[in-house]
Amino acid sequence: MSRALRVLTAAALLAPLAACGSSGPGDAKPAAKAPGFPYTVTNCGVKTTYEAPPQRAVTMNQHVTEVMLELGLKDRLAGTAYLDDKVLPKYEKAYKSVPVLAKEYPSYEKLLAANPDFVYGGYASAFLAGDGRSRSALAKSGIKSRLNVEGCAKRAITMDDVYREVREVGATFGVRERAEKWVSGAKRELADTAEKSKSEKPVPVFVYDSGDKTAFTAGGRGIGNDIIERAGGRNVFADVDKSFSDASWEKVVERRPEVILILDYGATTVAQKKKRLLDDPALADVPAVKHERFAVLRLSDVVTGVRAPEAVRKLAGQL
Repeated sequence: MSRALRVLTAAALLAPLAACGSSGPGDAKPAAKAPGFPYTVTNCGVKTTYEAPPQRAVTMNQHVTEVMLELGLKDRLAGTAYLDDKVLPKYEKAYKSVPVLAKEYPSYEKLLAANPDFVYGGYASAFLAGDGRSRSALAKSGIKSRLNVEGCAKRAITMDDVYREVREVGATFGVRERAEKWVSGAKRELADTAEKSKSEKPVPVFVYDSGDKTAFTAGGRGIGNDIIERAGGRNVFADVDKSFSDASWEKVVERRPEVILILDYGATTVAQKKKRLLDDPALADVPAVKHERFAVLRLSDVVTGVRAPEAVRKLAGQL
């Protein structure tokens, strides 16, 4: 018993010494910063500093969701909304693992219920103040945000802006190498397409999105215009300083496109759009209509996202 008592006494004396030698809460070293952080970026007039990569992001609109999935960030997605189109087959499995918050845009309350620390919108409509989802409102709730660069462009958007979009999202989430790998691949694909069509004379192209009394078409400001040029075409409404705009049918006739690029989306099918164009007597002498020269791209192909380089290749083949 006396031996056991001596052991316990010694242990009791050593315990305070051990405590003195250990680090208390006040002595703990600060957590190491993630490589590349803090990261500051100005996006559509909003300057934001990220101390660490977001962990619970919500995406709204097709093309920004696909940017996230391309960069391997499905595990950072707390939710998604407003899928304009089917995701590309290579993203299907990853997309199915992400909660869908709403068929279109979620209410502010539903958005907050997902507990996001970052919201990424594809179009300016994702952050409409009237719907309560403005970027300033999100900031007041401690939520950072990003708008796709085409959503606030004051000039013509080009493939360089696609690269910038992917790079800035990659930097925001701490995956710069993945972003650079995608950009390098995109540049190789575009160079290969350009090599195959470099001797071709630019083909006059009219983009038909929709419309009956007037034609809703692509102007010169959106990425669609750059896609057409890189594919070997010339947008006949490139002089219109908007991404999309209404044009009179008289103007379409006057500009004599040789190919009509139909944007495929929504309830109106490509066949229905072709029929509308072919059945219009006012368009009978337009070369593209007269010779039934039509090209087709999905609407999701002609926005500032990861589909853009592939869209150039697809359109070049059709032209």
